[in-house]
Amino acid sequence: MGKDKAVSSLALIALAVAIGAAGATWFSGREAIRPEARPRIPPSASSLETAAAASVPAGVPGPPPIDRVITAPTLTGGAPQPVVAPAPDPALPSEAATSSLEDVVSRVMPAVVAIQAGDARGSGFYIQPDTLLTNAHVVGSSSTVTVRRADGTTTYARVERLATQYDIAVLKVSNPLLNQAVLRLGSALTVRPGQEVIAVGSALGTLQNTVTRGIVSALRQSGSAMLIQTDAAVNPGNSGGPLLDRTGTVLGIATMGYPDRQRLSFAVAIDHAQSLLSDRPASQAPPAWSASGGDLQGLSPAIASARDQARASGEKTMQESLARLAQRADALDDYWRRFRESCYPGPVTGKFGREWFAVFDRGALTGPVAPGCGSTFDEIKEYASDIRDAVLAAEEAARQADVYPGVRRDARQSRRLDYAGWDR
Repeated sequence: MGKDKAVSSLALIALAVAIGAAGATWFSGREAIRPEARPRIPPSASSLETAAAASVPAGVPGPPPIDRVITAPTLTGGAPQPVVAPAPDPALPSEAATSSLEDVVSRVMPAVVAIQAGDARGSGFYIQPDTLLTNAHVVGSSSTVTVRRADGTTTYARVERLATQYDIAVLKVSNPLLNQAVLRLGSALTVRPGQEVIAVGSALGTLQNTVTRGIVSALRQSGSAMLIQTDAAVNPGNSGGPLLDRTGTVLGIATMGYPDRQRLSFAVAIDHAQSLLSDRPASQAPPAWSASGGDLQGLSPAIASARDQARASGEKTMQESLARLAQRADALDDYWRRFRESCYPGPVTGKFGREWFAVFDRGALTGPVAPGCGSTFDEIKEYASDIRDAVLAAEEAARQADVYPGVRRDARQSRRLDYAGWDR
């Protein structure tokens, strides 16, 4: 009996020990798997910054903001690993900025031409399919020039405008190509000493498509002309060609240099041509232009020849004649208005600089003249014919004085005395 109780007690004790061991193992097992079953969510960067700031005593610089290095959580144990945040994407450079020098040259070459005016030879470049820029000293006294394109084909151009004080000539091409390559115009005001530039032209007048490279040495001023000094070679025959930046934008027109000194050349600022193209006189150096001084003797355009002086005199005479004729035309404007009110209420078909130009167009006045107004109408036509004849005479005198066609046309248009029907 006592022996059986002892065995029972030992069995109960063994069972209790076994149950206790199993329970301990179950609890320790829950604690062992908890980090993997329920991973801890890491705090945000802002909360880390807040906590870090709170742990730093006042007056002591805190840790750097956590915006570039973030501590990544680890779920498998081990030390946290830093992950560098990606840097922002850099701005993409423009196509022009990434183009090689060879790409720029191949792009601008079709727009540069060789120009022959009599015995003189130089260069020029297209800025519109029908418009070229070159030097005034290249065209000289010629009214028309021969243009040889980069592909070897030739055409003709007339001298449209001239500014000898800036050595710039504007040419109009007789048969422009619709797909003609042109150059973009910039401003010399953006030029900085040390900037790389490219000159393209026809060296010695025969070596077409010659490219030279250099830097801007200085910015100069000769009289009222802005000049870019460069060490890019500007040989005889390069005159009139473009001086370009690395994007192919025109900064100036290669114009002159010291023939006995190498690597000392000049280009007239393209800003002067911009004014000439916008039907304004070629502007003087603007106030923003800051140029270095220096002795530029011998670099200014040559003194006007006798032909140039005759042309200038012819232009002045034409301007004076047209000014007087414009006053007579203004008086006839008033006479015509009174005639329309009292004698001709009918329509006037077409557009005219002055409405009374319609008397030269048979189809313009389709209505009847009121009775008793016939003599007034005849008188108006007589006055109109006198003005027309005087304008045509002034035009012919200017043409014989070799005044350029564009100058003559502008003089007529500025005074509303330009009517194509007069030449028919």
